[in-house]
Amino acid sequence: MTLDLDAYFARIGWTGEPRPTLEVLRSLHRAHLSGIPFENLDAVLGSAPSLALDDLEEKLVRSERGGYCFEHGTLFAAVLRQIGFSVKPVTARVMLGAAPGDIRPRSHMLLQVDVEGEPHPYLADVGFGATGALLEPIELVEGAELFDAPRHHRLVHIAHDGPLPTWELQADKGGSWEPQHTFTLEPFEAPDYEMMNWHVATYPSSPFRQAVYAQRTRIGSHLSLAGLDLVETADDGTVKERRLKDGDEALRVLADDFGIRLPEGTRLPE
Repeated sequence: MTLDLDAYFARIGWTGEPRPTLEVLRSLHRAHLSGIPFENLDAVLGSAPSLALDDLEEKLVRSERGGYCFEHGTLFAAVLRQIGFSVKPVTARVMLGAAPGDIRPRSHMLLQVDVEGEPHPYLADVGFGATGALLEPIELVEGAELFDAPRHHRLVHIAHDGPLPTWELQADKGGSWEPQHTFTLEPFEAPDYEMMNWHVATYPSSPFRQAVYAQRTRIGSHLSLAGLDLVETADDGTVKERRLKDGDEALRVLADDFGIRLPEGTRLPE
């Protein structure tokens, strides 16, 4: 299908000229992150979200909702292609919070974006939903650093037994580099993401089945809700934490602070 780009641009508050340039890629990436929240509410309420473009447009663009990585990545890839970028989806293992030696599944969607006139492709990621997430795409070069203020990232190669180089995206956390996710650059197709999406949303032990997760990148701060724990991280690193009383308060916070509104009568797990 052809997306309604005007509606998408209005949703994310972007007013530039849609051309396949690096400047447009960077500004769209930031605008998408601040314009559309991260949330797993379909999964926690018992269903797998659709990755069909018409459903994504209705949910993420025309409704006061967000989504998780497969939804954000699929929508953003379609937008970029319609503008004229060449996009190749890849997958990652989330390393944030992993213990040493943990082997995580490939459960995160990334985008390799080629920009005409640029010597290397760029890594775009609008669906990570964490304070270590990229605010702008980073050049896919070993040792590349990105000062995507107020954040700071780098890409490195790490040892691995596979045939392809393994990349790790790292975020600067107070002077030390914190792994975010690892990936290789073989392409994945829509059916691969359909399978991953179904597993993440329906597998009984999936974290996204257990509790509400929502994230919102705002001017000056990043807002996170995990279950009933609300955390606001300012750009200077200052953290404010609050425990919400119950699911009803969580619904109010989701609506007022995250811009996520659910149908009347929705009950959240606590």
